[in-house]
Amino acid sequence: MENTSSTYSSSTTGNRSILPADMISVQEARNLILEKFTQLESVSIPIIEAINQVTTEDVIAQFDIPPHANTGMDGYAVIAEDTKDASYSQPKKLSVIGYLPAGQIFDGSVRSGQAVRIMTGAPIPNGANAIVPFEETDEYREEIRTNNTEKTEVLIDVEAMTGANIRPAGEDMKKGTTVFRKGTILGPAQIAVLASLGLNNISVHRRPIVAVLSTGDELLSPGESYRNGKIYDSNSFGLAAQIKSFGGIPKILNIAKDNVASLTHLIREGVENADFLITSAGVSRGDFDLVKTVLAEEGQVGFWTVKMKPGKPLAFGVFTKKSGTQVPHLGLPGNPVSAMLTFELFGRPTIFKMLGKINAWPRPLVSAISKDKIINTDGRRFYARVVIDETNVVPTISLTGKQSSGILTSMAKATAFAICPSNVKAIEPGDSCEVILIDRENNYYGEAILTQKNDY
Repeated sequence: MENTSSTYSSSTTGNRSILPADMISVQEARNLILEKFTQLESVSIPIIEAINQVTTEDVIAQFDIPPHANTGMDGYAVIAEDTKDASYSQPKKLSVIGYLPAGQIFDGSVRSGQAVRIMTGAPIPNGANAIVPFEETDEYREEIRTNNTEKTEVLIDVEAMTGANIRPAGEDMKKGTTVFRKGTILGPAQIAVLASLGLNNISVHRRPIVAVLSTGDELLSPGESYRNGKIYDSNSFGLAAQIKSFGGIPKILNIAKDNVASLTHLIREGVENADFLITSAGVSRGDFDLVKTVLAEEGQVGFWTVKMKPGKPLAFGVFTKKSGTQVPHLGLPGNPVSAMLTFELFGRPTIFKMLGKINAWPRPLVSAISKDKIINTDGRRFYARVVIDETNVVPTISLTGKQSSGILTSMAKATAFAICPSNVKAIEPGDSCEVILIDRENNYYGEAILTQKNDY
């Protein structure tokens, strides 16, 4: 990674980078952050573990799929000419010369006047050129279906066309063709195709390990006995859940105490054992606590104010491992809603980039009519937590309740973020606005990555 000093104000003391003079936009902050990330190296993993990951090499078919002509129906393999003019009133009678289940080859050939009873997926016997389904033979009769004696004759009730119900060899994929190109996002269907090619491993960009560090003497870990004056650490777990849902591997560190030794030890632990370090709290412009001091001393970190609400304070920079490898760091606000929302906007794109899904991070964006008044109090872009109702032709949204950055349940109820632009004082009931659908992915898999609006 390149040196990050150009990202921040030119006024620095030692490793410390100080605040830029003005607030920066969400788009500017995201662009500056994304510049410091690259795709991670390729690893070979079992295909079942590769869901939502990106291929690092072309996938070439080594044989035809299907490898041989086979039947798409349970029925009888016949010579189509033998069924000419067959009808329910005047069926054609054929001799049954064998039974062929899937996975076996018929030893012999079908000649005129003969048929082979065949199950779906079985290779077409030599000589046969059509499959007559059971439903178009005398097998539909109850007395025939319940009779356990082996059939020696079959009555064909419908004339068969040459090639009927036969899947040709190579119909899906031909040997030597490029099935998936490098850069393909693997969804369930792509995983199934890989399996059909006999592949048990696939080369993909590996998942990033993301260390998560919460700070503060007031924090308790979930499971600890409650004590007066304390609060439980929700940030680590909310952020770790986001990381996992975005495709990363979260590593929750111990809670850092409000002293230099604890903070320094845990920051170093995170840096040495992860590709990306996330911290929460201690990044506000007015903060003079130890977090900002230790972050700046341990790495090249700048402290920004972003023109958004919630989540104005943000820190970003890099730390260096003992090996010399650089690890990006994103410092989030301490309020739980602010932490999760800023990670959605800035952390999600970085994880997607490391995974090789460079332009696939944007969520679906729609227009909706607001049922509530959404007030923008101070001229920043405001992301309101809302519930979207898509049962009408034009979707509608409603606020999840109070919009304080400390009300975590407002995030739990939200299915979308309504965007109130910085130059709009309020979205009135009946007004239209842009809405980010945070409860769903674009779910696009394949070679091309859709170009979508990425400046929300």
